[in-house]
Amino acid sequence: MSGAVDWVPAEVDVDVPSSARIYDYVLGGAHNFERDRMIGDQLAQVVPVREMARLNRSFLRRAVLFLIDNGIRQFLDIGSGIPTVGNVHEVAHEADPSCRVVYVDYEPVAVAHSQLILRDDPNAVMVQSDLRDPERILNDPETRRMLDFDQPIGLLMVGVFQFIADADDPAGVIARYRDALPSGSYLALSHFTPDNMEEGMAKAVGVFQNSAEPIHPRTHAQVTALFDGFDLVEPGVVFTANWRPESAADQGDDPEHSGIYAGVARKP
Repeated sequence: MSGAVDWVPAEVDVDVPSSARIYDYVLGGAHNFERDRMIGDQLAQVVPVREMARLNRSFLRRAVLFLIDNGIRQFLDIGSGIPTVGNVHEVAHEADPSCRVVYVDYEPVAVAHSQLILRDDPNAVMVQSDLRDPERILNDPETRRMLDFDQPIGLLMVGVFQFIADADDPAGVIARYRDALPSGSYLALSHFTPDNMEEGMAKAVGVFQNSAEPIHPRTHAQVTALFDGFDLVEPGVVFTANWRPESAADQGDDPEHSGIYAGVARKP
């Protein structure tokens, strides 16, 4: 830890694993701690977590480019995590430098590093907040400065809602965002599932009990219900590897066992 103290925010307890830092670790990032790596290694013993993370990241890239192809030039990325290669603003700005991006996360390391990376970027900002408080996020001065709510917005919730318990009403939370978005906006969402990986995902649930954020994998029907009020685009809710793949790498070795459902939908 001696070499890491200069980048660790004071409020971070390095002994409590966080989902953002675990995800950073399995993607090959460097902003994680021993306890995060321990959980990541335990996950790798029960599910193909590194491949799941890679395929999820690849879905995010394709979804952003799909939204740009359909006229979206502003993005609200909620649960964005620790910056790694292929962030939304990097993908979007390569296609159109005028795209604007608001990142949202509550994990201090994710926030600190995003703010550092974005400090000289006029078209991207980081907001520290909990996704379960839509009104706070939507009315944050930085959100309002960056996004025009009279124009369609791409709402990205990629790999985050499995951390929201049923008691927190995930569908209701999404509905509050949906109702605030203008017509023509899109939702891109991905979510852990036990479908086709029941035993391994049950063990993964047990592993995450030792982290700051337990997981709540959901079935195809439950994930599809999160898109209520939106019109799903083809191919609907499918495994990440099967959502409009562009190459063999996008599909991986076993698309039907990629462990995460994904979909993109438009607000009428």
